[in-house]
Order: sequence, then structure tokens, then C-alpha cells
Amino acid sequence: MKQTLPTSRLAADAKKMGIDLFGVAAAEGFLDPAYLGKRPQDVFPGLASVVVIGVTVPKGAFKPLPRGRAQYTNTLMAGTATLRVAAFALARSLEDEGYDAAIVPCEGSEFGYWYADRKTLMADLSIKYAAWRAGLGSFGKNHLLITDRFGPRVRLAAVLTDAPLDPGHPKGGLLSDRCAGCTRCIEACPVGAITPDGIDRQACAAYMFGDLGGLRCGMCIRACPLVER
Repeated sequence: MKQTLPTSRLAADAKKMGIDLFGVAAAEGFLDPAYLGKRPQDVFPGLASVVVIGVTVPKGAFKPLPRGRAQYTNTLMAGTATLRVAAFALARSLEDEGYDAAIVPCEGSEFGYWYADRKTLMADLSIKYAAWRAGLGSFGKNHLLITDRFGPRVRLAAVLTDAPLDPGHPKGGLLSDRCAGCTRCIEACPVGAITPDGIDRQACAAYMFGDLGGLRCGMCIRACPLVER
């Protein structure tokens, strides 16, 4: 028998596991015609909620860039490990209450596996869009999530569930107003993948998985003035 699972309890459990950001996006937000990504309903029938969790990445991982990319990449992977453990525990808690749950990968490619579509580089849903819907932040010009507390130096994961949790709501427009008039990430991109009109995913991926051999770049985050928050 399904039990009523308080959203606040899930949030408290996540915090105990080292999670810095927690929010819930209602499934219907992905049916908005303005959303151009893949719909999670296509891979998780009966979806009611998308639980979004995030951890902040230490500033010291960004400051030496472009030197120290191995340390930077390893720090990101440690964030991924933290998110996976927490997401797994939250999914187990949801299923203990009689609901179904599945964990969304933190990024498109990791540990030799590709989670995103190789041609479009699109995952089964945009976790950043879910985070915006949940009220955790807005998009930057670098197409990363800009949060009030940590700026862009966050790493995200999500849990899909049919549990009817209490959803959050966007706190502003899709594009962060703190990016207005700033072009630092555009100027910092080594391959010109970021422009005022959007981002070239293929150029970004080709640089990281070609030129850098799989190490992460991070220059657009390092250049953001909000990193020092």
C-alpha cells in the first residue's frame, strides 16, 4: 500500500547525505511546448515528479584552470559519486513507500559510457530545466544552472518517480538576469562554443572528448564572476 511521503522528509534525508540543493519539478512542466528537450515521460510512464539534487563543487578545483584539469575532473567525479549514492538512497526510500523510482545520470558521458544521444548530445531529460522548474536557479549564457547560493559551480542529478511530491516553482525567467551584460563565459570558451545566441554542443564535446582526451574543460565556469559566491 502506498504511503504519503512528505517532501520535507526527503529533503532532510538528502541534506544528511551531503546534498546542498534539493527541489521537485512537477512532471507536467516537461509537457510545456517551450521545453525543447526530451520528455522523461517517454522513458518513465506514470511520472509524477522529478526530484532534483545538487552538490557544490569546491572553488579550488576551478581556480588553477586550465592547469590542473585532472584534479578538476576528478573533483567533478567525486561530486557525481556523492549524488549517485544519495539518489540511490532516495529512490530506495520512495520504493519503500510503494512508489517507483529511477535515477537519471548526472551527465551525458562518464566512465566510458554514453547516456546521451550521440548525435544530438541530448539526454532523456534536461536536469537543468528540471532544476529551473523546481525553483533552484536559472540558466546562464553558458547553459549551466546559475544558483543563488553557489552560482554555476554545482553538479546535479535527478530521480524520476510516480510519487506525487510537492513541487517547487521557477523563481524567475529561464535565463538568469544576473547574466545580463556579462560575456565572460563567451570570451573564455577555448573553442568559441558559447555565443550570445546559444551553445554549440558538438564543439564543446569535441574539445573535451577529443582535444582533452575526456578531461573536463571548466573554463566557462571559472570565468563566471558568480563562482566566488
